Amino acid sequence: MKMYLCINMEAITKYFTNLNAVQLKQFQEMKELYGYWNERINLISRKDFDSFYLHHVLHSLSICKIISFTDNTKIIDVGTGGGFPGIPLAIMFPNCDFVLVDSIQKKTNAVKQIAADLSLKNVEVITGRIEEMDIKSHFVVSRAVTQLPVFVKWIKGKIVSENFNELKNGILYLKGGDFEDEIKKIKNKVVQYPISDFFAEPYFETKKIVYIKA
Repeated sequence: MKMYLCINMEAITKYFTNLNAVQLKQFQEMKELYGYWNERINLISRKDFDSFYLHHVLHSLSICKIISFTDNTKIIDVGTGGGFPGIPLAIMFPNCDFVLVDSIQKKTNAVKQIAADLSLKNVEVITGRIEEMDIKSHFVVSRAVTQLPVFVKWIKGKIVSENFNELKNGILYLKGGDFEDEIKKIKNKVVQYPISDFFAEPYFETKKIVYIKA
């Protein structure tokens, strides 16, 4: 396996100061693993790879700034692609269960191996379309896979009514740009959290976490 320098880890440790030794090791190992797989199947944009920790890992971890998942929470990552935000969140919350779903098998095969190489026992990776699956969770997370009204239809009936987190069960969706017209079409309660409130880097100026209560 080709070796990659582990740069920009400070993008993570700057904002998350209580990581234990296992979590630090897992985050450190991520870039090398993704570098290996990215040369083969392009899990993330290759021209963006130098910003791996900032644009992909830290972006995923912004969700941690609005919720600390209680142990035994089940989270589905829909359209996980290269494993974001699911893999970073699974590192942060080892006592929660994550199901990562994507319709492209070559990507799910790679993400499954990455999870195994990181010793993530709390991750299951499934190939398929979420709207065709009979699975349920407390939260659904995703990173801008489609327009919000379409996404809400995809995951209809996938969120259980049992609540035991401080934030009520629902969708946590990472999205950038102007999407006010999309929100107007959603009947459920919607709250937007600007990620720039949590992270100072210019990359996050237009990016938000969209919370849609189930």
